[in-house]
Amino acid sequence: MNKSPPRYGLARVLSKQGLCSRSEAAKWIAAGRVSVDGRIVRDAEFPIVQGRHRIRVDEQALDAAPRLYLMLNKPRGLVTTVQDERGRDTVYRCLDEARIDGAPLPWLAPVGRLDKASEGLLLFCNDPQWAARITDPEHGPDKTYHVQIDAIPSPGQLAALHAGISEDGEDGELLRAKSATVLRSGEKNAWLQIVLDEGRNRQIRRLLAGFDLNVLRLIRVAIGDLQLGELPKGQWRVLDDEDLQRLQ
Repeated sequence: MNKSPPRYGLARVLSKQGLCSRSEAAKWIAAGRVSVDGRIVRDAEFPIVQGRHRIRVDEQALDAAPRLYLMLNKPRGLVTTVQDERGRDTVYRCLDEARIDGAPLPWLAPVGRLDKASEGLLLFCNDPQWAARITDPEHGPDKTYHVQIDAIPSPGQLAALHAGISEDGEDGELLRAKSATVLRSGEKNAWLQIVLDEGRNRQIRRLLAGFDLNVLRLIRVAIGDLQLGELPKGQWRVLDDEDLQRLQ
């Protein structure tokens, strides 16, 4: 029995080509900028079979954007989103004037996210499949953080961070660190290195709060073997083949 070829919504197809986000593609479609086989289509979910249809945007043939991958040292105070409904500055402020060989960057999406108060290594790309592999909770690379807390943790607390805690009792979400070690400590606070092998919303802050430990500063310093290194705050650079290999 022959299987029918898979069909995808038109907005999703445009997004997967690395041309724009799916929400932006939906706007293009609604505005009548996209045609399929010579006919304007205004339905973002119009079914497309890859390779069977001629898709044009603004009467130009659809060509996949060259794949681009970059890393940013995210400053504190920026939200990881394209547009913020509350008008807050986003991570795209760091890319406003970005150019490669004199040309502006293509559309890029954050790979995962860092919350507003967090800093450090944030990836961007226009390759949704690659991004999905990086953020996969089971098979994606580990993420390493340096975290300043408002106390000196005991060995028991460090062991408990690894064992994990369930929010809201036994039926709650299990939060845990793959590892937690002390980098250095002072009289009243300490810096920890925390490694996560899964990604949950505000996971480190919630985990530490479960043990009455408050975060003073949180910096992501590595994803897999890719290190933030000496990249200045607010600056970015393109990932080369060696960098990409470190993320495998």
